[in-house]
Amino acid sequence: MIQSDIISKSNDAALDKLQADYEALGAHLDRRGIDIAAIKTKVAKYGVAVPSWGVGTGGTRFARFPGSGEPRDIFDKMDDCGVIHQLTRATPSVSLHIPWDAQPAADLNSKAEEVGLTFDAMNSNTFQDQPDQTHSYKFGSLSHVDAATRQQAVEHNIACIELGTQIGSKALTIWVGDGSNFPGQTNFTRQFERYLDAAKQVYGALPDDWTLLTEHKMYEPAFYSTVVQDWGTNLLIAQQMGDKAKCLVDLGHHAPNVNIEMIVARLTQFGKLGGFHFNDSKYGDDDLDTGSIDPYRLFLVFNELVEAEANPDFNPMHMLDQSHNVTDPIESLMVSATEVQRAYAQALLVDRAALAGFQDDNDALMATTTLKHGFRTDVEPILAMARFETGGAIDPVAAYRASGYRAKVAEQRPVVSGAGGGIV
Repeated sequence: MIQSDIISKSNDAALDKLQADYEALGAHLDRRGIDIAAIKTKVAKYGVAVPSWGVGTGGTRFARFPGSGEPRDIFDKMDDCGVIHQLTRATPSVSLHIPWDAQPAADLNSKAEEVGLTFDAMNSNTFQDQPDQTHSYKFGSLSHVDAATRQQAVEHNIACIELGTQIGSKALTIWVGDGSNFPGQTNFTRQFERYLDAAKQVYGALPDDWTLLTEHKMYEPAFYSTVVQDWGTNLLIAQQMGDKAKCLVDLGHHAPNVNIEMIVARLTQFGKLGGFHFNDSKYGDDDLDTGSIDPYRLFLVFNELVEAEANPDFNPMHMLDQSHNVTDPIESLMVSATEVQRAYAQALLVDRAALAGFQDDNDALMATTTLKHGFRTDVEPILAMARFETGGAIDPVAAYRASGYRAKVAEQRPVVSGAGGGIV
């Protein structure tokens, strides 16, 4: 963790400017009938989970260029995740990926307490072969033609649930790379039936207070067809499973120009929106930093989420899911967590009564202008003040760099080879 005096020194240098900006924004919002303190309170309570795998350097199918001080195991990862929350106060939980992060529950709980984190959804991995497994997932996992391979995948998911119950998790996320690369390679209907049958076995192992989150993805590694390829198929799965099954929306898992905010609205309307993986994309599933390409789309997603907050039972899970190929992963995750909070704060500023009136009057121009009024408001003083008042850093990246954390852990963690390709 980073020493508190380093954070305090960084904050002291920025506090006067922040207070002036916060007061100016407060006066501006007051003229719009908005209480800045109320917005700040909601922002301070908002949290997004960080993925354990996100603190390592990512890669592509062609190469990976490792950074210094990369985490060696889940305990190093949790140290890094703890620093992210320490500085941003926006990432109170970490999401584990099994088997990469499999360790005794007592050790995981002890480390979580040490770094001030809790555990978010568990993530299974049946899209990659492990050294000790009997059957290969080259041609699928939960939808494989071989019953023994399907059973192996089912048992792995159940093992994730069992570990999760011991560390306080309440959800299992399933993403499979199952599909095909050639026309005729598989029978679409029989393949989907096999998937549903296997998924129902996993669903049956869920504790009463758990949620099963299924994730759709248009392509990769199956490039011709994917078993869970879009939100429609994902919704069918959730409806087939039962009340504890919901859909997870990854912002990068869609064809270009797909209206993701409408998908969010549809799944919300029918009670099947379970959570998000936040990232950004330019061409496909690029897993770029959240808000780095299309912050307005992120805002439009949160506009739908804020609209749904009136329902007390609406509580989707939020997590970052990114690949950091050329940046320090800790810095990227801190900035991304802030961008998610920013979109939430901007959506809270939308005048919903005015928006509803313009919609009912078919006043397209004023309706979209009302949205943009919220989006164009600079809410940075709200975010920074929320961080400061909860013990975080006014400028997380500046405080992180001043701490020398990366150089310190690099002295303890051996250099990782960059040889070989593959997504990690």
